[in-house]
Amino acid sequence: MSEGTIAAVVLAAGRGTRMKSERAKVLHPVCGAALGAYPVRAARAAGADPIWVVVGHDGEHVQEALAAEGVGFVRQEQQLGTGHALLCAEKDLRDFRGSLLLLCGDTPLLRPETLTALAERQRTEHAAVTVLTMRRADPAGYGRIVRNKDELLAIVEEKDASESERRITEVNTGIYVFEAPWVFEMLHHLDNANAQGEYYLTDVVRLAREQGAVVRALELADPDEALGVNNRAQLAEAAKVMQGRINYAHQLAGVTILDPASTYIEASVRIGVDTVIHPGVHLWGKTEIGPSCLIEPGTVIRDSRLAGHVHVKAYSVIEESEVGVNSVIGPMAHMRPGSILRGDNKIGNFVETKKVDIGLHSKASHLTYLGDAEIGADVNIGCGTITCNYDGVNKYKTIIEDEVFVGSDTQFVAPVRVGRNSLVGAGSTIVRDVPPDALAISRAEQKNVEGWRLRHPLKKKEK
Repeated sequence: MSEGTIAAVVLAAGRGTRMKSERAKVLHPVCGAALGAYPVRAARAAGADPIWVVVGHDGEHVQEALAAEGVGFVRQEQQLGTGHALLCAEKDLRDFRGSLLLLCGDTPLLRPETLTALAERQRTEHAAVTVLTMRRADPAGYGRIVRNKDELLAIVEEKDASESERRITEVNTGIYVFEAPWVFEMLHHLDNANAQGEYYLTDVVRLAREQGAVVRALELADPDEALGVNNRAQLAEAAKVMQGRINYAHQLAGVTILDPASTYIEASVRIGVDTVIHPGVHLWGKTEIGPSCLIEPGTVIRDSRLAGHVHVKAYSVIEESEVGVNSVIGPMAHMRPGSILRGDNKIGNFVETKKVDIGLHSKASHLTYLGDAEIGADVNIGCGTITCNYDGVNKYKTIIEDEVFVGSDTQFVAPVRVGRNSLVGAGSTIVRDVPPDALAISRAEQKNVEGWRLRHPLKKKEK
């Protein structure tokens, strides 16, 4: 490979016992993506190719979760330390020549520009090793950076540090860039004579100095970037920082978020300009919201597409659905998977839809269930309408053609087709097809028995 090429190895083999979880640590979600996906994406945005992920505990599930990221996988059968983990990738990188990024799978907040700067420092300084460092007022738990002015002398793990070394506030983030293939030669010279009995990647710094090679460090301006997730509290902390970044980016792109602190938007969501997001909104998955929409409080939208000028009223839920332009939904409506609104529609309060295609200008204003149905344009669905689509064994479709008026409290027992421009009388149960331009009505004859209440008075309750 040409000089200046960047590759990356992401360490994701550990269990993460402090998470108290059956799942591998890197599988826990942060704003809609697995923890381990973030360093992979940062490395790719910084120009790294190829990218290898070292897996171990729960490796099959880690590979499933990260397969879509376009990475290769290396297995670490025994967790013998970070140095051993990188060495597991030697065979796959034996022909690589350039800058090799070493990242931790539990650091989701790294920015691509930081990794670019780290690799640039390594190249311009002709360094064998460049370490990403940060300052912490409380450095407990971190390896300390030992310097002589600008010269990096060593990285000392806390359990091996002296009292004076433990007072150092500049610490190792666990993120490096190495010259490859030189680093693999050094890894073969590591030993595990330390408190943990592991092969430390940090010892490569010592070996580099013994060889007279150049060792450099780059200090982070924002320590949040190197936040490592080791327990559920730190997971929540990382998610809070990531959510702030996501919301801020939408605001800069022309989206109004009235209260960013109470608004949850996953990283994969896309939102058009001049859309207004109220507090308490949750936008999940591959959701796309067009321009000039209004999303009221308490709304949850997952894996759905909304065109422009859509108004979603409070406490509505939209799942795996499509909403056409100028539509109004809710309050407290539920669009279940497979619902399609073609545009200029109204789905009102306590209306539930599922696998339904509703044509232009049609509306169901309240208290209605529409499932497994095709509904044409300019249709009015009265209050309390139900499509009876399931007989306990099979599901059937209701088809309502254009310009049909459906009276309140109507039941359609599928399969049934209602012809264009027909009218269905309120309180009807429709079990047969209705021809176009017809009136369909199925009520029992009303009978009035005069004087009945006088003969059957209500019993008064005893006090």
